[in-house]
Amino acid sequence: MRVTVLGGGGVWPEAGRACGGFLVEYDGFRLLVDPGFAVVPELLRWVGPGEVDAVFVTHGHPDHCADLNPLLRARALSGKPDVPLPVYAPAGAVDAVLALDRVGMLAFELCELRDRFAVGPFALETRLLPHSVTNAGVRLEAGGRVLAYTGDCGPDPEVVALARGVDLFLAEATFVDQVPAGASGVLSSARLAGRQCADAAAGRLVLTHLHPGTDPAASRAVAGEEYGGPVEVATELIGNGPIDL
Repeated sequence: MRVTVLGGGGVWPEAGRACGGFLVEYDGFRLLVDPGFAVVPELLRWVGPGEVDAVFVTHGHPDHCADLNPLLRARALSGKPDVPLPVYAPAGAVDAVLALDRVGMLAFELCELRDRFAVGPFALETRLLPHSVTNAGVRLEAGGRVLAYTGDCGPDPEVVALARGVDLFLAEATFVDQVPAGASGVLSSARLAGRQCADAAAGRLVLTHLHPGTDPAASRAVAGEEYGGPVEVATELIGNGPIDL
C-alpha cells in the first residue's frame, strides 16, 4: 500500500499547505481520501484527474470535500474519462459541492457507506466518530497492510478500536494540547492523538488537520510524549512523495 499526503491543514488552506487529502494506492488502484481545499493542485503533481478510481469523503465540511468539484470538473472538461467517478460519503455530505455545477455536467456515482465494504482492492471498515456533522472514520486494508484515518472527531473509544494494530494512523490533531471548550467533544489534539495511537498499538502516527498557524514541531513533540513510535506531521510531508507501507 502506498500513501501520498496531499494536504494536512485544517479549517482553511495556508500558503503552500492544502487542507486534508490523501492518495492511497494499491495494485494500480487509486483511492482519493478527503479532497479538501487546495488538494487537487497537489494531486495533479502525481496523477491526472482521470487516473483517480474512487473517492472517499469522511464528512461534509469543505476543508474535507470542496475539491471534489475541481476534480470532477477536470475529468468532465478534459473528457478523460467520461465514466462516473464513484464517490463514497455519508448521506448528504457532498450535496452542496455537487450542486456547484449544472445538473448532468459532472460524471459521478454516489455510493452508500456501510460498516464494511470493498472499493477496488481495498477492504474498508467505517465507524461513526463524534463531530459537529456526521463523520465516518475509516480503516483501509490491502495486501496485508492497514491504515486508519479519523476524519475530524472528538475523543471516543471507537477511535482506538478503529486504529488497533494499524501500520499507519492518520489522526486529526487540530490543536496542540488542550482542546478549547467550544470544540470539546468534536475536535482533537496532538496529545490526544498520541495517546490514542499508543493505546491502539499502531505502528506509525501522522498528525493531520492542524489549525492554521500551528507549529508542527510543537504538535510532534506533544504527541511524542504520549506515543513512543514514529510521529510525523502531514503538513511537512506534502510534496515529499509517497509513504510505502
